[in-house]
Amino acid sequence: MAEERKKSYIQRQHYLDELISFKDDQIIKVITGIRRGGKSTLLFDIYSDWLLDNGISEGQIIKVDLEPMEAKPLYNADALYKHITDRIVNIDKTHYVFIDEVQNCEGFEHVVDSLYIKKNVDVYITGSNARMLSGELATLISGRYIEIEVLPFSFKEFVLATKKSDETLQQKYIQYVRFGAFPKVAEYRGDTKKINTYLDGLYNTIFKKDIINRNKITNVPMFEAVMRFVLANIGSPISAKSISDYLISQNKKIYPQAVDDFLKSLVESFMVYKAERYDVKGKEILKSLGKYYATDLGLRNYLLGFVEMDVGHVLENVIYFELLRRGYKVFVGKVEAKEVDFVAQNENGLEYYQVAASILDTKTRERELEPLNNIKDHFPKFLITLDEYSISNSTYNGIRVIRAIDFLLVE
Repeated sequence: MAEERKKSYIQRQHYLDELISFKDDQIIKVITGIRRGGKSTLLFDIYSDWLLDNGISEGQIIKVDLEPMEAKPLYNADALYKHITDRIVNIDKTHYVFIDEVQNCEGFEHVVDSLYIKKNVDVYITGSNARMLSGELATLISGRYIEIEVLPFSFKEFVLATKKSDETLQQKYIQYVRFGAFPKVAEYRGDTKKINTYLDGLYNTIFKKDIINRNKITNVPMFEAVMRFVLANIGSPISAKSISDYLISQNKKIYPQAVDDFLKSLVESFMVYKAERYDVKGKEILKSLGKYYATDLGLRNYLLGFVEMDVGHVLENVIYFELLRRGYKVFVGKVEAKEVDFVAQNENGLEYYQVAASILDTKTRERELEPLNNIKDHFPKFLITLDEYSISNSTYNGIRVIRAIDFLLVE
């Protein structure tokens, strides 16, 4: 039975392994990420099936989905708590409580905290807005939770989801960066009308529920102008002031502080992620001119009208999120007056990444290699390119050149 269920979804092994590693630990598992990015499937299907396959009975798994209209009676904290505790019938066995879109319940933080202190309850919650961890919940459960951020499909997962098609990897990459990586989009692959309808509905849900309503934004047209500017300039250094200056030049008066508030709302809804700048020589994070990247390129392209894409910045966007998926903290590198696209940090140290659509031209190749050559430490250095020719998978002065598709498909 479980094997039949597993055929309907992609086994997102990295996230599953994280959940398994914290199973039965007295710590709240908080699963966050953009709406429709796969949080519910991960918890309600993939992890639930794993529990069933490993000796946990269906009665021990309590699932509460707070998104549909039918769940409105549970938006009250007392009602939600009673609904869950009434189903904890065997005090001698651990019950695994899954609450999806928990932020829809007013006072949910008290429900979560009360369930947490029960010795026979293992609590898992999901949410589509990072602000839920910045308020009273964080105060109540400080030091007692771990956060797992779920992103839409990686390219490798997208390839697995579309394995029945006869397209080449290059063709699949074009589909991936054009229409995006939401699991449902992969299911609709090839049906442009369905994809556009889906993205339209998803955008309206994120825009209204997770941004406008939650942040009580009143100047919606100005917020949209800021959002479109950010999405049109992925991979470019921007600041609240530079956006404000641009909009003022377009006869749209807005102060940098208001822009900054809008940017925070975009980040909290997981529409975009911000990469801070890192001074490689000074070994410190800088506060100015970070870069923003779109969590899903399909949603970005839909909002911008599927205009001609900047291939280099789009590839940069893809590599940024791939590094995040692999567990790195990712910064934009400053090397004196030069820039390295990414400084990736994990428990083993640093790695440096430069990203370029093509380096077949000698001058372009030298320009892309120069910042990496100026770094004098011995941490690994990589240049990622879309080039299909033999120049890929070669080495220049210790800098490894890797074809992007090969990089995205490795374990």
